[in-house]
Amino acid sequence: MNVTSEYDFLRYEKQILIDDFGEDGQKSLKKAKVIIAGLGGLGSSVSIYLAAAGTGTIRLIDHDQVTPGNLNRQILHWDKDIGRNKTDSAKEKLVSLNPEVKIEDINELITENNVFKLTDGCDLIIDAVDNLNTRYLLNKVAVKRNIPLFHGAVRGFEGRVTTIIPGKTPCLKCLYRQAQTPEISPVIGVTPAIIGIIQATEVIKYIAGIGKLLTNRLLIYDGLSMEFMEIKVKRHPDCDECQHLTYG
Repeated sequence: MNVTSEYDFLRYEKQILIDDFGEDGQKSLKKAKVIIAGLGGLGSSVSIYLAAAGTGTIRLIDHDQVTPGNLNRQILHWDKDIGRNKTDSAKEKLVSLNPEVKIEDINELITENNVFKLTDGCDLIIDAVDNLNTRYLLNKVAVKRNIPLFHGAVRGFEGRVTTIIPGKTPCLKCLYRQAQTPEISPVIGVTPAIIGIIQATEVIKYIAGIGKLLTNRLLIYDGLSMEFMEIKVKRHPDCDECQHLTYG
């Protein structure tokens, strides 16, 4: 779908005016098919801004229902949505926000048996889940299919984000060598909002082919001190996920 209608120009005029983005960037965005895995705090923030920007197809994957404990940070879900599937709640809001965007909603738990099927046919994966085991599955797909993975994680007032390009950057398993014991992580709503917006920014830059991505770098945000710190990350030579790749 091209940016040809008067409505398209009116709706996306401000971003089309950005140097290096322009109409070509908007056309690329409208052709893109992205996956958002997880519709919690991170997924809410990422999906809202990608939908508003005019991303062509957004596939939402989550298996949970909305609970009162979600509402301090998961801004796609409201009081009236308690008990609904998160995918239904999210799709309703995103379609209202931008009817031009195609929203695919999949109410399933991501497992080793279905992860390749659930992510089939998309250009990139956004990691907005809350546990490392599921992140590993998304990372496996990204490495096998040679597609980018946009990682974000939060706890309390802290968050971290990086962009993984198989064959050019360390994969997620290079960064996190072992799965952690599952826990209920504390979090304030503004943290996933900030990290999710950074993830969405990276996705837009990647699709439009502009700017410098967060590759080979882990950006760490500390909301209490209002500081950002950057750590250079390297491929682990013994990584059992990506060691077979040829790095240029």
